[in-house]
Amino acid sequence: MTIDRRDLLLGALAGSLALIRPRRALAADEVARVDALIARMTIEEKAGQMTCLADSFRPFNPPNPQVGIQDEKRLSDEVRRGRVGCLFNGIGVAGARRAQEMAVKDSRLGIPLLFAGDIIHGLKTVFPVPLAEAASFDPDLCQRTARAMAVEATAAGLHLTFAPMVDVARDQRWGRVVEGAGEDATLTGILSAARIRGFQGRDLRRDDSLLACPKHFAAYGAVAAGLEYGNVDISEETLRETHLPPFGKAFAAGALTTMAAFNEINGVPATADSELLTDILRGEMQFRGFVFSDYTADEELVAHGFAEDARDAARLAILAGVDMSMQSGLYIRYLPELVKSGAVPMGTVDVAVRRILYVKAAIGLFDNPWRSLSEEVEKTRIFTASHRALARDAATRSVVLLKNDDLLPIDPARRQKIALIGPFGEDRDNLYGPWAFYADPGKGVDIAAGLRAALPDPALLTVTPGSAIAAPIDGGIAAAVAAAQAADLVLLAIGESQAMSGEAQSRTVIEIPPAQQTLADAVVATGKPVAILLRHGRALALHGGVADAQAILATWFLGSEAGHAIADILFGKADPSAKLPVSFPWESGQEPFFYDRKSTGRPVVDDRTEYKARYATTDNSARFPFGHGLSYTDFALDQLKLSDTALRWDAAIEVTARVTNRGKRKGSEVVQLYIRDRVASRTRPIRELKRMERVTLAPGESRTVRFSLSRGDLEFVGARNQRIAEPGAFDLWVGQSSVEGLHAQFTLYAQVKAAG
Repeated sequence: MTIDRRDLLLGALAGSLALIRPRRALAADEVARVDALIARMTIEEKAGQMTCLADSFRPFNPPNPQVGIQDEKRLSDEVRRGRVGCLFNGIGVAGARRAQEMAVKDSRLGIPLLFAGDIIHGLKTVFPVPLAEAASFDPDLCQRTARAMAVEATAAGLHLTFAPMVDVARDQRWGRVVEGAGEDATLTGILSAARIRGFQGRDLRRDDSLLACPKHFAAYGAVAAGLEYGNVDISEETLRETHLPPFGKAFAAGALTTMAAFNEINGVPATADSELLTDILRGEMQFRGFVFSDYTADEELVAHGFAEDARDAARLAILAGVDMSMQSGLYIRYLPELVKSGAVPMGTVDVAVRRILYVKAAIGLFDNPWRSLSEEVEKTRIFTASHRALARDAATRSVVLLKNDDLLPIDPARRQKIALIGPFGEDRDNLYGPWAFYADPGKGVDIAAGLRAALPDPALLTVTPGSAIAAPIDGGIAAAVAAAQAADLVLLAIGESQAMSGEAQSRTVIEIPPAQQTLADAVVATGKPVAILLRHGRALALHGGVADAQAILATWFLGSEAGHAIADILFGKADPSAKLPVSFPWESGQEPFFYDRKSTGRPVVDDRTEYKARYATTDNSARFPFGHGLSYTDFALDQLKLSDTALRWDAAIEVTARVTNRGKRKGSEVVQLYIRDRVASRTRPIRELKRMERVTLAPGESRTVRFSLSRGDLEFVGARNQRIAEPGAFDLWVGQSSVEGLHAQFTLYAQVKAAG
């Protein structure tokens, strides 16, 4: 008998998967209703509940690739036959009510549809891209913006968003860095949990509660060379220590769905990996919801070389633990025959259907199929003044002041002539960033509009493009140089288009496009004061005139209120307080680069280059490190104290430090606590972020920040993939970035065993 290696991998788990219910406790009658439905369902209807298709009733974002059902008539027939459980990426109440009526009134069992969409950083009101908002280091802000997104999305007829992306991204060449919270697992976990709380609210049954779907499970951010959809080859230790913990925080925050990743991990595609989706996700992590495939990812098992054909792909995905197939239609096409042939146990299908129906019950769909489908609400809760005000606040809190040689803020009373130069000065096509396809074009505030609104005399501003985003303009540089020479101050708006970031936008060189670099070099060479306004969705390697400018601001893709927010920062109405969630390298070739790297046996300890772990052609550090961000005021840290330098096994120590605003303006600082395990059975990173606290102080004001550390904060993945803490010496820093800071040491003491 021939034994298939994939069958060995999947094992006999499929027929005996544990019954899993969502975190919100279901009433006995809800459980009974779901069980009764499953008892009445045909295998075709079960496969239908496990099928998610693009919404042709209210199409908005064209499916890519264009596969499966693409027209309303065919989709209507499938809904009426009970062969669809979820529709995605359509908005609008009228179309949703039409589809829901077919599901509830025309299908045999009347099971309501779940409506899902990619609400990544806004519906009509667009907030900063997630990477930008992560720069705020502010979970409260992330929760508030997610709440606003949920209000708009549910008003437009959605129940679920495929967000947040909780992938830790350590290679800035990967385009989807823009969708996450950056390179650090701790920060990613904290902010992802906050977003889930914001999306879902306190009551899943409320009309404005939006189910969250943290993605992509798992390690999508570790694709080799930052190549989209690429392979992931990592140790079990790295998987469990870096890439899984943020998902744990997301599930603890109440997420009831997740999405399997496109990528393979160590040779096994995530969509067919039962160890990942069953043993780890459902077993170790105790996830209680259901799993989506990513878009056609189950069908792509064939291209991976892991499945023989589409039928085999469907078999592998369901046996691994994928409950709902997205867009490929494989489950509705093949599950009935797979069950009848015995290739897939009916019990496995029933478990998947039960997970899906329990979630529908948890949000109240069975009691009220029309929840989140009010035309009156749709008219009043989208693109509101309060949401736009929040978008402006979020955008100002997301701008990172990377460099400032006494140039900013600008005093509008001085009536300086300002030259706004660069392709993004009056550009509205690239304000929102990727994954904002529901937003109305032209409604965002561009930089020039924001500046004119803030200036006492708008005539003081001139706008000159100088170049296109990726190509020169005839006479563009000459016009830009002339504008700079005629001005007192230059604002140079350069960077990436929104099409250069996001899915399928991996880049080998993470630099300013050559045409814009040439423009920047020429403008800075005039000798006029220049502030760079970077537009981008990743960390960038900065060179020449860009790096040499007197001031540099990371302004990312800030959304609907970008221009107003940038003006608020430039003119000092708001104090910059954001910190980098990703390290800016000196060169593209340093990627992947992240602050919590290992020291190696030959660390760089001075300026000597011979036979050390460094590149011969560039600095081995970051140009702008993780956690870096300047202010218009001056913060200082001192008086670092530990309640004890001995940390007992089951106790905690308190760490305090004083932060003082020594400047003349009110401002906010993010105080960061890092540790290093000096000697361990597995080599440890040079620093690891463990705590952070935002402090807002008036001029001359001081405050003591307090952090508590216990043994759990010192644990790591050791032998046999067990989380352990080892007694020994630890370094501790409290600082304003991932470099330098106040330093102390403490010792973790071993557990004292009781006598006898």
